[in-house]
Amino acid sequence: MSTPFPFTAVVGQDDLRLALLLNAVSPAVGGVLVRGEKGTAKSTAVRALSVLLPSVDVVAGCRFSCDPGGPDPACPDGPHEAGAYESRAARMVELPVGASEDRLVGALDIERALAEGVKAFEPGLLADAHRGILYVDEVNLLHDHLVDLLLDAAAMGASYVEREGVSVRHAAKFLLVGTMNPEEGELRPQLLDRFGLTVEVAASREPDQRVEVVRRRLAYDDDPAGFTARWADEETSVRARIVAARELLSSVRLGDGALRQIAATCAAFEVDGMRADIVMARTAVALAAWAGRTDVLAEDVRQAALLALPHRRRRNPFDAPGLDENKLDETLEEFGQGAGEDEDPDPDPDPGPDGPGGGGGQAPESDGPQGDDDAAQPEAGEDGEPQPSGAGSGEQQPVRAGEPFRTKALSVPGVGEGAAGRRSRARTERGRTTGSRRPQGALTKLHLAATVQAAAPHQRARGRAGRGLVVRRDDLRQATREGREGNLVLFVVDASGSMAARQRMSAVKGAVLSLLLDAYQRRDKVGLVTFRGASAEVALPPTSSVDAAAARLESLPTGGRTPLGAGLLRAHDVLRVERLRDPARRALVVVVTDGRATGGPEPVALGARAARLFAAEGVASVVVDCESGFVRLGLASQLAAELGGTAVTLDELRADSIAGLVRDVQGNRRAA
Repeated sequence: MSTPFPFTAVVGQDDLRLALLLNAVSPAVGGVLVRGEKGTAKSTAVRALSVLLPSVDVVAGCRFSCDPGGPDPACPDGPHEAGAYESRAARMVELPVGASEDRLVGALDIERALAEGVKAFEPGLLADAHRGILYVDEVNLLHDHLVDLLLDAAAMGASYVEREGVSVRHAAKFLLVGTMNPEEGELRPQLLDRFGLTVEVAASREPDQRVEVVRRRLAYDDDPAGFTARWADEETSVRARIVAARELLSSVRLGDGALRQIAATCAAFEVDGMRADIVMARTAVALAAWAGRTDVLAEDVRQAALLALPHRRRRNPFDAPGLDENKLDETLEEFGQGAGEDEDPDPDPDPGPDGPGGGGGQAPESDGPQGDDDAAQPEAGEDGEPQPSGAGSGEQQPVRAGEPFRTKALSVPGVGEGAAGRRSRARTERGRTTGSRRPQGALTKLHLAATVQAAAPHQRARGRAGRGLVVRRDDLRQATREGREGNLVLFVVDASGSMAARQRMSAVKGAVLSLLLDAYQRRDKVGLVTFRGASAEVALPPTSSVDAAAARLESLPTGGRTPLGAGLLRAHDVLRVERLRDPARRALVVVVTDGRATGGPEPVALGARAARLFAAEGVASVVVDCESGFVRLGLASQLAAELGGTAVTLDELRADSIAGLVRDVQGNRRAA
């Protein structure tokens, strides 16, 4: 077994270490989510914590770590007799991102259950993690069906395994710790809220601290045992402090004043539900115990808010996590001890919903007249496209996206076998049962009727004498199920001069932002290709980070001619490479343009040839027609026909407009 890096030897990362220690003091805080860039000691610190946890007493021989002082009456290894127990180190169990459902919750031997009526159960990772730590590295990449199981176990403190009416239940109370890189995608809100605390980590920009990080890491790699021995005294000291804080925890008093500050802070930051208030209260008590105090102070409430609220105040996936600390301080001061006795007779003007310096309001208008936007638009040239506003630049400043809206559901026709998601039909491990087949490998979802039908003709030959059904492995049938998959949604966005009018581009960005929000909710990967001037570029390679796509979209400049063919060819190359990486994930191409093609030699013919490549390969596509004005050329509709897809205007993209858009997409694909 490898020697973990000492917890006390981790350089910097004060918030991360504090959050982990608070959970060691009070597991009721609810775990930690660690967000940050790669290479910032996230996993190192989590693994090092397990060494500091006090040992636990368990019933001797129990595979489910029952507490001898109060064993689980429903434990599959029970009932337990009093007295027999053993002491062991607290476990840290790692859940791999690609784990199967049976590996997480355990496996039930269906063949023995049917033939013998025996509950032969092999515990999973949730059983191993009971009364310890369940650690998920890259938790944002965890499959949805595993997330659902984690949510159930975290909510009920127990794990249920059911196979066609045969069920096993066991206790599963664990400290949930997850690490993630936000660039690779965000968590589902339900799982995000299950983490008690969250911390943001980043590599230090101080040269001296970076030098010390490298020095300690090299020393550890050269001699892990010797390096750990040099930090043994510090480790022992922290372990003793954790034990002392645990003993003091029940004596800490959470007064009405502190509770009022907690409630006011959660209300001021508009967090949903009451879990934030409860977590803040538990965290403040743990902070006081860690400091060796029996009273919760305002500084404990403040620190608790900084750890417990940032991930709960996000209003949509594109809001950056964090708290306005000025607003936090004002709230704590207003609702502190003696609030209302010495109120300021001349308070400052209302700073707005986001507090001083908040970014929630509209950008200030310029000093010019209201019509400046129109005046700033460039004049049209000979080809009808706006000319660049700067001398020879061909580029205009990015404009802000319009207000996002709920979009029509776009899906890929047919039935796929890609990653679990919520967009298109797919054969999955979860969903409605559509048939049965012989199992390939381990049986995971039994089709009971098909199994009985396969076994029934052979009962006499097998010498059946009693009421039980004689079932052989060859009789078992795997249920085939249909659910939903996530797709690759590749946005191909026209950023040319013909799209550059401010109000028009703002609406276009708003529509793409709305589709990105939809992609986030449906668990898709997204990519972004833009074209303008003389070429196209991959602004964002396919990724699970919808936030990154939204940020690239916001800073997208416009101007120049319209190399439509180059944009489509670049998108075709992106899909070709992505098929090699993830062949099971089907793609949906969303082209956002007015349909003009003016860049390069023979631009119209090149655009048509490039579009026919998508049609020939059966790639599902939608063209969002951005053409405006009374006179419409219908070029976007022609492009959609070449792609073998469908065209929809910005207005039709809204969910409350024309019904049947999905049917149109699928119908056009079948006819192509």
